[in-house]
Amino acid sequence: MSIDTEQTTDSNSPLIPEGQILEFKHHGYGTGVHQSVEIKDSDHTIIAEGHPAFGGTDSAPSPLDYVLAGLISCNQVTAQIVALGKNIELGEFNIDLKADLDNSVLVYGAEGNANFTSIDLEVEVESKLSEEEFTEFVSEVERRCPLTQLYVKSGVNVRNNWTNKPLA
Repeated sequence: MSIDTEQTTDSNSPLIPEGQILEFKHHGYGTGVHQSVEIKDSDHTIIAEGHPAFGGTDSAPSPLDYVLAGLISCNQVTAQIVALGKNIELGEFNIDLKADLDNSVLVYGAEGNANFTSIDLEVEVESKLSEEEFTEFVSEVERRCPLTQLYVKSGVNVRNNWTNKPLA
């Protein structure tokens, strides 16, 4: 996808118009639990391997590691998007994540949901927001983050704990 970045001169405006659908295309190939995924129209290739608990040799992150890392990144990127639209200055982020996955469905074929049972995000971000403004900001990030919504709407118990650190 080609995006005309010259169309916008205001640094607080997104690079694409509202309502435009972003298309993502990938191609995967591999054998066993080892796979490469090419991101179309990009020079990026993601190498993944099944978690060692599922036969991997720890030669690459597992698909589960990638989706959880994606959740961390998506929260930070979404926070920046929200901040941009509201003229909020943000500093450094520090994000820790803990997720629980019951292997009964994935590994043993039990009935039920193969998804994570819970995900805990601990987010520290520097800002000059008051606690009330920060609470409102975090709520908006959670509402707009596509991956947070993906997990929440699929039944995962997602717990977000955001801490507002002073921005110097």
